Amino acid sequence: MRSKQDCELKAFDRLAKKIKKIFKRLPICILGDSLYACETVFNLCRAHKWKYICRFKEGRIKSISTEFKAIKELEQSKDQNSLVWVNDIAYKDRTVNLMEATMKTEDGKSKEYVFITDIKITKKNVERLIAAGRSRWKIENQGFNEQKNNRYNIEHANSQNYTAMKNHYLLVQITDIIRQLFEKGSSILKALKKTAKEKSSNLLESFRTRILTDEDFTHLSKPIQVRFT
Repeated sequence: MRSKQDCELKAFDRLAKKIKKIFKRLPICILGDSLYACETVFNLCRAHKWKYICRFKEGRIKSISTEFKAIKELEQSKDQNSLVWVNDIAYKDRTVNLMEATMKTEDGKSKEYVFITDIKITKKNVERLIAAGRSRWKIENQGFNEQKNNRYNIEHANSQNYTAMKNHYLLVQITDIIRQLFEKGSSILKALKKTAKEKSSNLLESFRTRILTDEDFTHLSKPIQVRFT
């Protein structure tokens, strides 16, 4: 059993190479926390022709933070706005763009969210970019949190064998993807107005009793697209 986790950025580098190899022309935008706001990720995205939107915290890259703060203060002195952005901040051999949004939290307090991106920020796209950056929290709070604490309890040790632990985790990911598609991906299922528990029970029962036919395999062989909106 491993006692130390791998470096997250090194793991990201390995994963990115595999994704690029399999999906050579797929347009990808990386959403990351402030750890990913670094030259390593910037270089990797440029090499793979990917975009990125990462959370940016003061002090992560001091030169960028200082320039953004200075320009922001000049702009805000002219026009007070909850959305502020600055394009083309020089950083080594590239330029980056920063945007800041002041929003209300659930307890009614104001909180500032700052993101760094290589996408040009305009008045037309700034709200969409902010929303995209913040959507990462759905993965953390509604995704991993569900898997860890509610449905699957993966925070608990399930084996002392490292390979068995990885296999269990991968099975949980497959299960969660199937469950989400089953619960949210079909207009027919939505029309049934069943609870999540009822849908999950139906899905489990179909795995137990249904036998795949030649017609099923014919449908499975056809390429499909799954879109999330």
